This record gives sequence, C-alpha cells and structure tokens, in this order.
Amino acid sequence: MIRVLRILNRFNLGGPTYNAAYLTRYLPPEFETLLLGGKNDPSEKNSEYIPKQLGINPLILNDMRRSISLKSDLTAYRHIRQIMQEFQPHIVHTHASKAGALGRIAASSLKVPVILHTFHGHVFDAYFSHLKASFYKNVEQRLAGLSTGIIAISEAQKYDLSHKYLICPEEKIKVIPLGFDLSRFRENQTEKRQAFREKYLIADDEIAIGIVGRLVPIKNHDLFLEALKILKKKSRGKIRAFIVGDGESRTHIEHKARQLNLDFTDWNTKAQKAFLTFTGWITEMDQVNAGMDIIALSSLNEGTPVSLIEAQAAGKPIVSTHVGGIGNVVVPNKTAFLTASNDPVGFAEKLLLLIQNQELRQQMGDGGWKMVGQKFHYQRLINDMTAYYYELLQKKGLNNI
Repeated sequence: MIRVLRILNRFNLGGPTYNAAYLTRYLPPEFETLLLGGKNDPSEKNSEYIPKQLGINPLILNDMRRSISLKSDLTAYRHIRQIMQEFQPHIVHTHASKAGALGRIAASSLKVPVILHTFHGHVFDAYFSHLKASFYKNVEQRLAGLSTGIIAISEAQKYDLSHKYLICPEEKIKVIPLGFDLSRFRENQTEKRQAFREKYLIADDEIAIGIVGRLVPIKNHDLFLEALKILKKKSRGKIRAFIVGDGESRTHIEHKARQLNLDFTDWNTKAQKAFLTFTGWITEMDQVNAGMDIIALSSLNEGTPVSLIEAQAAGKPIVSTHVGGIGNVVVPNKTAFLTASNDPVGFAEKLLLLIQNQELRQQMGDGGWKMVGQKFHYQRLINDMTAYYYELLQKKGLNNI
C-alpha cells in the first residue's frame, strides 16, 4: 500500500479543495490517502462539505490559517510532523502556499521519499508589495529545493515558475491541470435556469451577467463595476448583474457601487429587484450558471479559475481579464473575450457585444463544453497524478511497495 499524506491550506470554496478531495477519493486502491487541511477564514465559504460528500473525513488543523502567525504556524508544523511520524507516508503532497511551506519542511526533516507541491496560483503578482513578493519568492525557491517535484496547473504557470520567477528549473515542473465533476452543469439546465431566475426575479428579456468568487482585492471587482457603469449608458437591453460570493472586500465594493450610482441590493437582507445584486455564497453553482447569460471575471491574477471552467461546462460565454493562467482555461474569441486588467472600457465593449447578440452568446457557449469536457474532468486528473506518483516512486527505487 502506497501511503499519501495530502495537505491543503484550508477548506475554502475553490479549485484546491475540489482537487484535493477528488485525488483523495479516486486514486487507485493501491493508494491510501490521508487528507489534512487548515480552517477557512470567517469571511470565506467553508467547503468541508465537498470532501464529506465524497465520504472523506479530513483532519482539520485549527492552527493552520491563512495569515502568518509565528505561534500558530509553529503549532501547526508540530501537528503536521507528528501526523507524518504516525502515518509514515511514502508521498507528501501539499497544495497552496501555507500547506506547502509547513508540509514540505516537515516532510524533509523526516526524509519522506517523495515530496510534491502543487501551485494553485502564486502570490508573486498583484497580491503584495515588491518587497513582500520578493520575500515569498525567495521562500518558494528554498522550498522547491526540498521538493522532489513541483506541479503547475497550466503551461502559463509553469513558464512563470521556471522562467519569470526562477522558482526552480523547468525540468522539475510537471503540468497537471485541475479536474472536476462537470456533469451536473449539463443536466436539467432548463429547469435550473427557470428556478434561479424566478428566485432572483429575472425577467425573460433581461440579460443576467454574473461574476463568481471571493470578494477580495485580487479579484478586482472595481473593474467589473466600472464596466457596468459604462454598460448602463450604452446598452439598450435590460441588464441585471450578480456578484456571487463574499469576503473582506464586500464593504469596499458596496462603497464603489454607490460612488458609481449603481443601485444594488443585498439579497439575503432585502430580496428585491435591483440592477446589481449581492447574492452571498451559493453552493449550487450549476443553478447559478444555468440562470446566467454571461459569466465575467475581472481578476488581477489567476491560476486556474474554477468559475470559468464551470461556465464553459454550462455553455455560457465569458468576458474576462487576460491574466495568469486564464488563457489556458478558455479559447480566446471562441469561448471567451479577454481584455486587459486595467481596461473597463474594453471590458464593457466585450460585454456589450454579447448583450446585443444572442446568436453570438449561443455560439460561444456551445464551444465551452468542447474545451473543458475532457481537459478538466476529474478522471483525467486522477490518471495524470497516478502516473506521476509512480514515476517519482520508481526514481526513488520504491516501485515494489
């Protein structure tokens, strides 16, 4: 039996949780996997239900949190190391930055044969000041030296890690895209669309534009709001906009909407019709996508944005900024229009094109499933990761476990 200890930053809603959960549940039977993760922040949607729906009961480390705390991080490190000593893993596979630091240091100290880390994004662009970003880059370079292999989730990310930020040599990086169960986004779409639009009072002749994700600075919701302001002036069609999610930037985004004179409502406080609706967190993303006509993303940086994969699975056209790994997730001008992250006019123009042309919306939406149906299915993820695990174990002389 090959023992894998999988360590996740925290169980918040997003690609890393799905990735870790599917790998824990669906690896071949010769693998025994223990899933360990930190607590989500209070402003984030807790996603512990994702592994639990798959029959997985992860170990939760209360001291492993998003923010840096010497006391909490040291406590979390000791717990991780103790778990490793008890579990005796052949592979330690960490996901995202905090888990990657604590997990890889602990695994190296215990001479775990295979130490892997998946970058689900990185913090070298748009997150911190230049000085802070340089610090994190130096840390990741040292941690890469402790790693048997590094996993990037897109070719663009591999290029960034190896050539742009010099985290490690290119030959140490394996590209394995994320994987999801996308079938629910194809099922009962008519019924789901009707239910969503009835709930949020969306008329048949209204175009619903949705943006999905955490409300945090990196998601750059200001650009989305500025584009909506331009749309209100230029569009003859009826438009409704929906911000799906929550987070630390909620107050700022509401303030920005007021500055731009965009009437809005918090649906959970006052369920009324408005140009812009804050829905809060919604777990039934298949219903959200079915109810929308266009999905938007305005981020300053992205790894592999789950919202765009789900949008294409549901057959929805996309308008997004062209940052990070987005170009590897969509087909530019076929399933998505891409703009600069500082160009609200361009963003609005692309939205307007889709608003005014139902045939174009349909055409771009039809191409989405072809893009994501195989590339981001969880079985492809399982196959790729299994093969990579065996490759690294063989290199360590552990092919007869």
